[in-house]
Amino acid sequence: MKISGNDLFVTAMKKEGVDTIFAYPGGMVVNLLDALHDCHSIDLVLPRHEQGLIHAADGYARATGKVGVCLVTSGPGATNLVTGIANANYDSIPLVCFTGQVPEHLIGNDAFQEVDIVGITRNVAKFVIMVRDREMLAQRIKEAFYIARSGKPGPVLVDLPTDVMAQLGSTSYPTEVSIRGYKPNKGVHVGQLKKAIALLKEAKKPMFLIGGGVNLAHAQEEMTELCEKLNIPVVTTVMGKGAIDTEHPLYVGNIGMHGSYAANRTANECDLMFSIGCRFNDRVTGNVAKFAPNAKVVHIDIEAAAISRNVTVDIPIVADAKMAIRKILDHTEPMEHSEWIGEIKGWDREHPLGIQVKVGVNPKHIMDTLNKVYADRDTIYASDVGQHQMWASQYLKLDATHRLIQSGGLGTMGFGLPAAVGAQIGCPGKAVVSISGDGGFQMNIQELATAVCQELPLVNIVLNNTYLGMVRQMQELFHDKKYTITCLRAHKTCRGRCGTPGWSCRDYVPEFVKIAEAYRSKGFLVTEDSELEETIIKAREYAEEHNRPVIIECAIAPYELVMPMIRGGSSFEEIIF
Repeated sequence: MKISGNDLFVTAMKKEGVDTIFAYPGGMVVNLLDALHDCHSIDLVLPRHEQGLIHAADGYARATGKVGVCLVTSGPGATNLVTGIANANYDSIPLVCFTGQVPEHLIGNDAFQEVDIVGITRNVAKFVIMVRDREMLAQRIKEAFYIARSGKPGPVLVDLPTDVMAQLGSTSYPTEVSIRGYKPNKGVHVGQLKKAIALLKEAKKPMFLIGGGVNLAHAQEEMTELCEKLNIPVVTTVMGKGAIDTEHPLYVGNIGMHGSYAANRTANECDLMFSIGCRFNDRVTGNVAKFAPNAKVVHIDIEAAAISRNVTVDIPIVADAKMAIRKILDHTEPMEHSEWIGEIKGWDREHPLGIQVKVGVNPKHIMDTLNKVYADRDTIYASDVGQHQMWASQYLKLDATHRLIQSGGLGTMGFGLPAAVGAQIGCPGKAVVSISGDGGFQMNIQELATAVCQELPLVNIVLNNTYLGMVRQMQELFHDKKYTITCLRAHKTCRGRCGTPGWSCRDYVPEFVKIAEAYRSKGFLVTEDSELEETIIKAREYAEEHNRPVIIECAIAPYELVMPMIRGGSSFEEIIF
């Protein structure tokens, strides 16, 4: 018996264990959707924009550990995925994105809704391919899922011409994959590992620098066991936060541009930096020439190309984070570094994190209140990008039951809300809270409709400072307070009159409470710290009772800054408090 490529696609999804596809219809995928119509084991989710769609698939993948699956039509449907593909690629998130394509004989002829999506995404995806042979369809789909989830995970795009998908062919689906030239590393070089352990034994001031790779490898338990056994302080990147409980006595804080004083000084003073799953990007290192000046560096990463790309390392180890940590546990004995740890705790007491607020809601208080209200709930926080993201990373308490997902490498505004939608769909038994700024929230605000129609009890915290706050902060500190196009209250008539005597700022647009009501949900406005806890509890109860998303708008003073800060390209010595 022979079946169409569209029917084989359904078989492939079942074989790969796909339970959710984030899809948007169009002419070049309508036949695929027809084949999926009666497949009740796969939930088709219809977001309101393809960028929201892929961010939702991304959030689903981060929350569940499964491969996120997208299906869109050709042309603009495909090009609207590009930012999300790049975002997932930077953060090593496994996605398989299927794009419809015009029939082969029209490719290259400027057909309606035809684009070379393979060429467009080649440099921002882990792998891309167009299927031109019906008999290779099953193999290509199998390879796509294997490539997406193996080695360093990442997004894979598979372009599907409609004529190929209409052709009849074999019903079989492969059980194994063998790709020439693609052999992900599955072991740990014990010789290199022993060299690294020898450095650990010699070090007087060692530290672990943990990146997102440890979280992606689901190695939080092993990482905690390792730092406790060796009694070594742990510093994380923003993406690595949560690798150990943030209340753990060995956890110092985040490193980098908006990291804590103690974490950055630990990196500056250590004699051994033992890094696992970290890219050493510029937001972490600042001035590379002055980064960790006294330290020997051990770098464990699953991607060989990432090692010594930014920071020259003394001992490179290409390995999966969890596997490497287990091997280190097998080959080490307990160590003692109490004096070094005491010194670090003294730095933290000298310059603790904190925000003193005179007007509006204190951003730290928002995070502290979330910590309190959701202390007894298995919770996923999904952050957008901006000042609120840094406050969330600084003050949220994370552990085995409280996780934070966010856009790290690409820093994509508009990520938070749709990612929360995907996370809630993937983890219906958990509480999901999105944390956004007023700018980023508006970038994909239409996904509130998706949350309403999917009956998701999302709680959306919107920190409204009426500015694009992160850029405004740079303008205040480094550009003589020239707030060029960062004020979200600015109207055309404001030009040249801002700050002049008698001039008053225009009303903010939109009113988020009314936006919530327009989406047939409920909104809350908080203007004082004292209102916050009761409002969050009330909003959560409403969301769970009605299975609807809610918005809590928190009025933040426009001039609140994320501190401390190390200016891009600068070193620890230039930290600003």
